[in-house]
Amino acid sequence: MSVAAHGDAAAAAANFIFPNDFHVHWSLMIVLYPYITGLVAGAFIVSSLYHVFHIKALKPVSRFSLLFALAFLICATWPLLNHLGRPERALSMMLTPNPSSAMAGFGYIYSAYFIVLLLEILFIFRPVVVALREQATGVMKAVYGVLAIGSDNVSDKALKLDHKIIAFLAAIGIPMACVLHGYVGFIFGGIKANPLWATPLMPLIFLLSACVSGIAGIILSYIVIMKFSGREIDVECVQTLIKFLWGFFILDFVFEMLELFSHFYMATHHWHTLETLYSGPLFNTFWVLQVGIFSVIPFFLLMLMSLIRFKDSLLIFFAPIVSVMILLQVLLMRWNVVIGGQLMSKSERGATTFHPMWFEKEGILPAIIIMIAPIVILWIIGKVLPFWQTEEATETV
Repeated sequence: MSVAAHGDAAAAAANFIFPNDFHVHWSLMIVLYPYITGLVAGAFIVSSLYHVFHIKALKPVSRFSLLFALAFLICATWPLLNHLGRPERALSMMLTPNPSSAMAGFGYIYSAYFIVLLLEILFIFRPVVVALREQATGVMKAVYGVLAIGSDNVSDKALKLDHKIIAFLAAIGIPMACVLHGYVGFIFGGIKANPLWATPLMPLIFLLSACVSGIAGIILSYIVIMKFSGREIDVECVQTLIKFLWGFFILDFVFEMLELFSHFYMATHHWHTLETLYSGPLFNTFWVLQVGIFSVIPFFLLMLMSLIRFKDSLLIFFAPIVSVMILLQVLLMRWNVVIGGQLMSKSERGATTFHPMWFEKEGILPAIIIMIAPIVILWIIGKVLPFWQTEEATETV
């Protein structure tokens, strides 16, 4: 036995870690899965704020947010399939579902939401696609023909009907997006044997953090793409997104802290284990990083940016910075919940540690590749469908 292995074994023995608790089974892939689905749900809500709630300031990103959601939704199952090892077996969950299993519902929820999102994109972009089809040749002409849903009618009557369909799809898409990500929190919250996970607040915390990460993702990608493409950034749009981000982040951070302090106040027999966890293996990732650096600092920055009218240049400078911090905060939250919940021993008398490797199947490198993949897919989608509104008369939504 190596010195390191002997040290780990000695630490485990000292902490009363059961052999089955020494290994973390749900690793980086299970951290990425709720993180990616959260980006999807949050981005869709940004689009719905314009299409359903008529927040006019968000019109510049209303279409882009849908394409952003689609790109990440395509990759949402990749972490799970990689974790399974035999991804073709995932189909069994849908072909022979178990109604009493919470996990069995994911395939149906994901598929239904994917269809709604795809239909909304097709109807929103149909007038643009019809115009692009007339200019295209060869393969792209055929592609645009399929995307036009077999109709080149862009009359006022047809566009009004499209608008009603879009409003309907966006309206039903909001609860579906909430179910898609709230379901992930329900999976963890329903594991009664784990005191860190077993709380009715877990679905709500996951859902609010999804809204936060999605809005932050839209702000960051919008500003970066506009800067690199040399386009003018709509400051009012960014300012509105910042205000919504602050509002959702207030709720998200408050509920995260309420969940923790409720454990502290009730001081059940599980609290000793949780206290050991938060003061031990999770001290740096939770208290220092998630709470101290990536929650408190963005909280006050967002407050200042929402209540004080910054110069346009300052707003555009700070908006992507605070967005990156929020995205890291949500990623750390996923890490602390998924990984942290597995560091406690069932003996409730100790905790283990987890250090991800770079090149293993569920290691850091595969995680980076999976996170880059949606960005590449979004770039490809952008070559077919325009991200931004133009002044064409055919574009009415």
